[in-house]
Amino acid sequence: MQDSMIINDILQNVSSLPLDEQDFIAQTINKRIHEMRRNEIAERAKEAENNYDTGNVTNGTVNDLMKKL
Repeated sequence: MQDSMIINDILQNVSSLPLDEQDFIAQTINKRIHEMRRNEIAERAKEAENNYDTGNVTNGTVNDLMKKL
């Protein structure tokens, strides 16, 4: 509940700014979110490469997978 009140206060404060400043904030937040997602994807790719390098992956069809299970 506390978090939603803080978010509401932030949104009200941003709404009181001129439109160009609101747009700047929105663009900045979007860029930060995209950068964070890129970093997450890069980390997952590193993990996948590590799994591949250490032989912790297999390939085949769904039927092949089901036979192994």
